[in-house]
Amino acid sequence: MTKDEEKFAGGVAVITGAGAGIGSGFARRAGELGMTVVVTDINGAAAETVAQQIRDAGGKADAMVVDVSKPSELDRLADEVYAKYGSVRLLINNAGIETIGYTWEIPADRWEATLNINIHGIIHGVRAFVPKMLASGEECWIANLASIGAFGQMPTQTAYMLTKHAIQSFSECLYLEMELKGAPIHVSSIIPGMIKTSIFNADAGEGEPAAAAGHRKAMHDMMANYGMDLAEGTRVMLEQVAANKFWVSSQPDMTEQTLAGRIQFLQTQANPQIADGARHLLEH
Repeated sequence: MTKDEEKFAGGVAVITGAGAGIGSGFARRAGELGMTVVVTDINGAAAETVAQQIRDAGGKADAMVVDVSKPSELDRLADEVYAKYGSVRLLINNAGIETIGYTWEIPADRWEATLNINIHGIIHGVRAFVPKMLASGEECWIANLASIGAFGQMPTQTAYMLTKHAIQSFSECLYLEMELKGAPIHVSSIIPGMIKTSIFNADAGEGEPAAAAGHRKAMHDMMANYGMDLAEGTRVMLEQVAANKFWVSSQPDMTEQTLAGRIQFLQTQANPQIADGARHLLEH
């Protein structure tokens, strides 16, 4: 029996933004491990499709429509899941969107959506679920989606990257709060590198400046050509979550390389620079 089977089989997993992308990969993998998976997404049809895939493969899954940008929706989710299933063993705060464009050109509505989904959705997911996890007294796991971008700089991906810097900081502090509390709740920061998902699809850029389309397509094509397989990436990362690792990477070498660059930047207090190779993407 693998570590993730040992820790997660038979438990309940709640995954936000699981109707597509990395969230759907985590949901299917949790189903394979024998978990009852609550697949949540703002798109109910997408959530139900993933839940049905899990059921068709012999697993157990429920689909729920949740808008993580609204704290009250996460309170409702926690109440309904605990009322139906009793307790939650694994919470993956995954829902997020990518936003591309110059800071001053991104419309206010798209800015607010990015901040509310990527930051507030994770913060309020934790706020809604942790009291119930603590009350259960059971061993639980919380995994928050950061990104390799949490340690980098990239003009015109500013909106996304600042949210991931924020989530990395939030997860570090949350880890220490659980330690201070003496709680049996393990916290992980999920750091995907380049994984094949739909995050850069053209239809995901609704509300962005028109000039963002070229950058979005270049990122989409690069991910499609060089990205890691979604199922393999989520399998590798869930194994690390089950092993109680805080740093959870799909591609550890990429994480280490990015961290080394970040450390050098901080130590030398250098001016921000566009990374090698990135300028080509920005010129599309």
